[in-house]
Amino acid sequence: MHHPPATPTAARYSLVAMALHWLMALALIGLFGVGVYMVDLPVSPSRLKLYNWHKWAGITVLTLALLRLLWRLSHRPPPLPQTMLLGMPAWQRLAHHGTHGLMYLLFFAVPLTGWAYSSASGFRVMWFGRIPLPDFVPISQALADGFKLAHNVLAMALALLVLVHVAAALKHHFVDGDGLMARMLPGRN
Repeated sequence: MHHPPATPTAARYSLVAMALHWLMALALIGLFGVGVYMVDLPVSPSRLKLYNWHKWAGITVLTLALLRLLWRLSHRPPPLPQTMLLGMPAWQRLAHHGTHGLMYLLFFAVPLTGWAYSSASGFRVMWFGRIPLPDFVPISQALADGFKLAHNVLAMALALLVLVHVAAALKHHFVDGDGLMARMLPGRN
């Protein structure tokens, strides 16, 4: 199997973009794992601690998403390698851009619906357990139920998109050998 040459160092993402990418990746994995684990726990101090951690970590992800979006808007990502573009069917290019766009949308929608769910339930979000954040929806059981459902569905959608993203990156790295993944790894040439 012929592998195109690896992407040159100049076509890599900046260190800031890499740091934001990997911080978000670790945070999202942790948040999703804790979110799935905590929902079935009986009411206890441990469950309340996990919920509070999940909330402030979600606000931290929202902050990182905003920083990442601002960085992305002010710093163009490196272009896809020409050899890759030539060999990529149109549906894969569409899937590449669509997946990234949807992930960015969900980076905001998931924590915002969680925050709204907490606000509608009458539980203020405390960032890092210390900084009270404003409630931006009124207390309402109907709103709380709607935001809870939206938060859960959107979190699952984000988890699925992350899995697709990871699978595509691994396919490009191990099957295609096109150097795409090296663009987001520091210290690799």
